[in-house]
Amino acid sequence: MGQKAIVLFRACTPLFQALSDSYRQDIIVLLADKEPLTVNEITEHLTLSRPAVSHHLKILRDQKLVSMEQKGTQRFYSLELDHAAALLKELVGTIENHCE
Repeated sequence: MGQKAIVLFRACTPLFQALSDSYRQDIIVLLADKEPLTVNEITEHLTLSRPAVSHHLKILRDQKLVSMEQKGTQRFYSLELDHAAALLKELVGTIENHCE
């Protein structure tokens, strides 16, 4: 397990960091309930400023947890969990298979 697990843990570190923030967790839950949403719509549900929400959305987008679609002048954000879920499943599977 050693080297493969270490490589997977290192690959997951930025994802863990993105998920560790409670505001980003709130955004993920909000998008799970009401996607797609604009920055302004997300801001209405949180106690953050619009620039702060945009900052958190950028971090989530960088980790491929959220996608953005431009429609006219509006940007709509949605969850995009396939990449993160696959990476986490691989990590958990590697650990499970070697801890019997």
